[in-house]
Amino acid sequence: MERVLNFGLPKGSLEKATIELFEKAGWSIEVHHRSYFPQVDDPELNLVICRPQEMSKYVERGILDAGITGKDWILENESEVVIVADLIYSKASKRPAKWVVAVKEDSGIETLEDLRNKKISTELVNYTKKFLAERNIPVEVSYSWGATEAKVVQGLCDAIVEITETGSTIKAHGLKIIYELLTTYPQLIANKDAWEDPWKRRKINQIAILLKGALNAHKKVGLKMNVPERSLEEVVKILPSITAPTISTLYQKGWYALEVVISEKEVRDLVPILLELGVEGIIEYNLNKVI
Repeated sequence: MERVLNFGLPKGSLEKATIELFEKAGWSIEVHHRSYFPQVDDPELNLVICRPQEMSKYVERGILDAGITGKDWILENESEVVIVADLIYSKASKRPAKWVVAVKEDSGIETLEDLRNKKISTELVNYTKKFLAERNIPVEVSYSWGATEAKVVQGLCDAIVEITETGSTIKAHGLKIIYELLTTYPQLIANKDAWEDPWKRRKINQIAILLKGALNAHKKVGLKMNVPERSLEEVVKILPSITAPTISTLYQKGWYALEVVISEKEVRDLVPILLELGVEGIIEYNLNKVI
């Protein structure tokens, strides 16, 4: 009987990006309408979609063997899980999101100390309470069910702790950021007992390696070219690469085949220079994984 790893995919803002990352890593996933159990072309995987806020709880209890959720929710839930890998893939910007403390522009609040005895609204209740308590700043923290920015604007609280990438939404509501509380990004986590199981650990590590390989390939391309012997040393010097480029001799004497992995944006500047050096047969190709 084949063994199966129960794996959680995050619902919401990370769902599409996570599924796309899995597909780039080699798994084909089909999500059925209104279903929390996607189909995957791997008989060793059983996928479940659940809220990232709850993921670490399910993994900690062993309901799931492993899953992907934000670092923030692991800390918020104080979950005892194994952190297998960091997976930074938030939107196209690739910038990790941050939980920040924000107040009205004209509030007169400038520092964390100014929050003493104030009311704070946030979804990150436990972490916020603990963070401020450790700094001996007494506050009243209440859970926000959404529209958090509006609460401080309407005077329902004195400050908010909210997640943001650029801060543009916060500024658009007439608020200002006075402190960056926590930088968060997706993490692949595992249940402690599952991690001690040799088969499950190998499967979780397989997923981690391939997902990280797919992330490493982001905005990188492979470049192949034929280089005349007279220009070889000069071409090698100007080519950025992860490691030294792969070079082999061609059947035609005096020429070499060269292959390298570089940043996608570097190609536009390199190609004209390479042509000036007599390089021919330049081929650019996309990469799924760099491991």
